[in-house]
Amino acid sequence: MINKCSTMAQCAQIAYMDAKQAKPLYKKLGYTTHKFIEHEGAQMHIVSNKVEVVLCFRGTEPKELSDIKADLNALPDRAHNGSGLVHNGFQEEVNKVWEQLNVALNKMKLDDKMFFVCGHSLGAAMATIATSRMQDKVDALYTYGSPRTGTRKFVNSIKTTHYRHVNNNDMVTCVPFALLGYRHHSSPRYINYYGNIRKCTRWQRIKDKWRGRWRALKKGMPFDGAYDHSMTHYCKYTRENEHD
Repeated sequence: MINKCSTMAQCAQIAYMDAKQAKPLYKKLGYTTHKFIEHEGAQMHIVSNKVEVVLCFRGTEPKELSDIKADLNALPDRAHNGSGLVHNGFQEEVNKVWEQLNVALNKMKLDDKMFFVCGHSLGAAMATIATSRMQDKVDALYTYGSPRTGTRKFVNSIKTTHYRHVNNNDMVTCVPFALLGYRHHSSPRYINYYGNIRKCTRWQRIKDKWRGRWRALKKGMPFDGAYDHSMTHYCKYTRENEHD
């Protein structure tokens, strides 16, 4: 499959915008049709052209109370795909848009198109849960700065190809804690201190993360993990590593 990590990163970034702002930007990426879905604080965009359909889930907005509640509601809940447990808050956000999403997809001809799902932060978790419910349709899942979404049984049930991006010390990728039983789906596409996507051993990643922390401290930035979570960085680094 062609590497679409950079394009999907841009789609995930645009997802933070409302319909009027987002539509022309998606069009610049080649997506000629656009639908915005919003319900009770959960938002997503559906874009398409003659060859692709993309579901773009919006991530956490610090000023959106429903997003904060979703992030904090870490109690496990039975996954709708019947396998394992998922983060209740993330699943409830997907449930809010699920009916409208299915109505929109039923009106589209998906059989002859590639089908992708993407998201950043909370949107990445929503994208993962949505993919678990429609694996027969999804060709690839692209996430950026995703938190852990479900238990081992849940993530093992997802067979879809997943390009999961982790930027150096991105703190969101470390929650909810593994001690609570939560796991990530798929191996990470780890973006190192130098902005390169590399396969690293655990020890190599530990050393690389310390490089990032030391750089941040020297610049007077005590919250390196928040800085590395920025979607701007994910867009930049996936573009620079487009052929990896």
